Amino acid sequence: MSENDRNDFEIIVEPIESENPVLFNGFPGIGLVGNIACQHVIDELEMVQRGCVDSKYFPPIAVLFDGVVSMPVRIYESIEHNLVVVISDIPIHPTISYGISRELVNWAETSNVKEIVSIAGIATMSGRHRVFGAATTRDLLDRLKDMVEIFQVGTISGIAGSIMSACHLQKIPAISLLGETRGQNPEPRAAISVIEALNSIYDLNISTENLLNQAKEIESELQKLADQVKDTEAAPSRKEFPMYG
Repeated sequence: MSENDRNDFEIIVEPIESENPVLFNGFPGIGLVGNIACQHVIDELEMVQRGCVDSKYFPPIAVLFDGVVSMPVRIYESIEHNLVVVISDIPIHPTISYGISRELVNWAETSNVKEIVSIAGIATMSGRHRVFGAATTRDLLDRLKDMVEIFQVGTISGIAGSIMSACHLQKIPAISLLGETRGQNPEPRAAISVIEALNSIYDLNISTENLLNQAKEIESELQKLADQVKDTEAAPSRKEFPMYG
């Protein structure tokens, strides 16, 4: 990486205390699957924020939690579960995905991360919530084959894909978990499917009950909106008559 690239992205973080942790990452994308899944993992495991990623290319915003300012791209750790999570509240523009991916993977390597999991969504028309998996090595793929559907042929777009490419180039073991969605709307049920896959792959026990309740609320609101649209379309139009004087 050039000196200019290093000046473009900065990882500001305390030393990671976990020994050879697994790193999950989730950035906004299709269905917000990666973002929703990672935020739920952070909340359920009560992970501690260790730092953030900053860049002159990020939008000029500050994120607030209970009135306290935080950074939009954050790094969390759970020593108990030997886990690190990188989560973003902002979408990463394609033009900077390569640079930030290389910087994150370089940092993960210096932090002795043993494996990276890139979480994202994949849009289909099936209406199901399958999880598709891909990996940087055949051995990793063999671990996944009984737990998810293997993503045989295709592309992984956005920063989720560029992180996988960076891991491949630097020979860091990595897997990608893609939660199946029906479109761009937030899809908590797809995130639930991904978390269940993570539970199986990494022997975790992350509850998805709160996320399921959230999914029901979102579906209820979307149904209300659909009913309102249907009622509006079904309402008889008022016939206008010209005025004569």
